Amino acid sequence: MNEGPDTTTDLEPLLRAEAPQVLGALVRRFGRFDVAEDAVQEALLAASRTWPAEGVPENPRSWLIRIGYRRMVDLLRSEQARRRREQEVGMAELAMREPARQGGPAQETDDSLTLLLLCCHPALSPASQVALTLRAVGGLTTAEIAHAYGTAETTLGTRISRAKQQLVRAGARFTAPTAADRDTRMATVMRVLYLIFNEGYTASAGDELARICLTDEAIRLTRVLGETAPDDAEVTGLLALMLLTESRRAARLDVDGALVPLDEQDRTRWDRALIHEGTQLVDGVWSRRAIGPYQLQAAVAALHAAAAAPERTDWPQIAMLYLWLERLTPTAPVRLSRVVAVAQAFGPARGMALLDDLNRRHGLDQAPLTRQRERAVRAHLLQMTGDASGAATLYREAAALTGNQVERRYLLDEADRLI
Repeated sequence: MNEGPDTTTDLEPLLRAEAPQVLGALVRRFGRFDVAEDAVQEALLAASRTWPAEGVPENPRSWLIRIGYRRMVDLLRSEQARRRREQEVGMAELAMREPARQGGPAQETDDSLTLLLLCCHPALSPASQVALTLRAVGGLTTAEIAHAYGTAETTLGTRISRAKQQLVRAGARFTAPTAADRDTRMATVMRVLYLIFNEGYTASAGDELARICLTDEAIRLTRVLGETAPDDAEVTGLLALMLLTESRRAARLDVDGALVPLDEQDRTRWDRALIHEGTQLVDGVWSRRAIGPYQLQAAVAALHAAAAAPERTDWPQIAMLYLWLERLTPTAPVRLSRVVAVAQAFGPARGMALLDDLNRRHGLDQAPLTRQRERAVRAHLLQMTGDASGAATLYREAAALTGNQVERRYLLDEADRLI
């Protein structure tokens, strides 16, 4: 044993990095993702209890795989269909006891991409894809994921169990993607990672603006994805977008914990290392022929990061990028962001005209998922035109529609300030 970290917290990066590799080794041996995932969680728990006292093993992955094998055998034996698996279990036990003759349980195959693809299987709902990714690939416990999303642990545990059962029913296999379906499946993985990041950056509910554990994990997993697909420009764009967005985290709240909007943030508090890395990533892929949505969003974030002061922001170029982005991904958040950019670049009247047109064509002011953001954007535009009373009314409407208490307080403070 090597002298290891003193606390479980210090072990978390190592355990989370090893989790997908251990899970991959067990799934390849047993072919049972649903059972192997539980076994890995128990192996990680055993490590978090043992290693702080005894030290980190010389080969942490082999240690985790060995413990995972033992638990896997126990779980398989406990099933009602035990008799059909006795021969397989016996072989697994033999392999565990004689790793040299069997070639050893630890294999250096990187299973991260295959696991991400499996957790983001199209048979699962987006919420299940997120939960399963965080647990199976991220190595987070059910309790940690539930806390991050403000959900009861029992509810989250049920969701994960059902997701694993759905994978079994769908006949999902632990195999690398074929050339034919790789792009589609990678797009799903990126969407899930972006959902995790967004929930971490601005929590949908709760007393905290952000959930750092989710943004950190989304960035880590996107780095892992980038290592498995180094030539994928969109993966690089997604990582750049996350880094550039995350660079502003320290400036988003004031000393009293109140939300600080982008144009009022102290830019000296932005993380220059993240900005440098993110900008380099954007520059490195921008010259490639195919430009995707994440690259475009990263380019927008890079323009914000490059502005030394709010008034030096290149809003006309940002408005152009959002127009391009809207053609690729015509979603409500993109459309509303374009409204803001147009208003900043060409005046609030142009922004209001665009917003009215988008409402007529797409009903952004009516849909439950977009109404809150539409109210906030319209309030901002009215504030820019000098209509303080109208803006205050809409800020209050927007505040009533958000579950994030930090965001709610900000919107109400804006309304009060205008009266």
